[in-house]
Amino acid sequence: MKFSGKVEKCGLSPMRKFHPYAVAAEAKGRNIYHLNIGQPDIETPKAYFDAVRHFELPVLAYAPSPGMPVLIDAIQKYYDKLNMHFEKSEILITNGGSEALQIVLQCILDDGDEILIPEPFYPNYNTMVLTCGAVIHPIPTSPEEGYHYADRQKIEREINEHTRAIMCTNPGNPTGSVLTPEEMRMMVDVAKAHDLFIIGDEAYREFVYAGEPLQSLGEFADAAENVVVIDTVSKRFSACGARVGCLITRNKELLAQAMKYCQARLSVATLDQVASAALYDVGPEYFAAVRDEYKRRRDTVVKKLQEIPGVICKCPKGAFYIMAALPVDNADTFQKWLLEEFEDKGDTVMFAPGEPFYATPGKGRNEVRIAYVLKQADLERAMELLALGIKKYNETH
Repeated sequence: MKFSGKVEKCGLSPMRKFHPYAVAAEAKGRNIYHLNIGQPDIETPKAYFDAVRHFELPVLAYAPSPGMPVLIDAIQKYYDKLNMHFEKSEILITNGGSEALQIVLQCILDDGDEILIPEPFYPNYNTMVLTCGAVIHPIPTSPEEGYHYADRQKIEREINEHTRAIMCTNPGNPTGSVLTPEEMRMMVDVAKAHDLFIIGDEAYREFVYAGEPLQSLGEFADAAENVVVIDTVSKRFSACGARVGCLITRNKELLAQAMKYCQARLSVATLDQVASAALYDVGPEYFAAVRDEYKRRRDTVVKKLQEIPGVICKCPKGAFYIMAALPVDNADTFQKWLLEEFEDKGDTVMFAPGEPFYATPGKGRNEVRIAYVLKQADLERAMELLALGIKKYNETH
């Protein structure tokens, strides 16, 4: 049987590829500290479950393809509070931020096209782009420079006749980098100057730790035809399982094209939309408490990492990830070894190896992404295991 050449170019998720090894390790009685997946342990606001419990319509019917008005209204009000106004028709509800991104890419990319994305980047972008027949053209960065990419000269020298869009995750996954308002303005100006779309994956917008105001590419109304915002309830409200996101743009032609995909997949789950709308009634005190908690966790992990000889790690400014270079020959091999051969008092640790976060062959081989989504005491133990593991691995390899 023949399979699509596009799908055969895709790889498995580095966050999930070691699941069989983890299952085998747990079968041996090992306790694993999971730092590999961005699944927060923060409680989902009770408003979500209350809305589910009080849902009593006699028929669970299809929702409208663009999304349910109750959720679109809630999202519109959220952005109004951030001094960004979008018309209801400029908000399309999707099955998580992932589907929003897939729809946009399917609308703008053809075979042979390129999209500029700073590397390292969220690896699932690869699958989304490759299945459109396009490729990711990386904007190179380095751990020594804190993965900084917002330099006009650096970006413009990567643009060519195949470039259709620029995409950035802000705050960044996997790096935790946060663009300044001036850098965002520059990115938008580059997109305008070269007639490109600029896509902002803003799933982590609420998680910034220096007290700066929340930002979005949606602020730049002068780039209405260029800007696309991807958003989701997954991380903001610790509701990853809801699978509710949205695509926001003022580009009317793009909205019309995206509607074709929205109608083809019929609708997003009705009940999850109703429950997700209730999340937007959560007050600012919820976000303040969550930010404080993640900041403590970040500081714990950074401090512990910087105590390990040979680790290169800059303090991230947002999201809940750290990208770090480890003093090992191959992070993928190291992770497999941690699950198959290493333990300390019955414990071991998982992270996401860094190479699949890059488009440039050979880069990221000794890097890892760490998701600081565990409680502080668990993170301290996980970092202790990482230090012990590095030492023992290098003694035996």
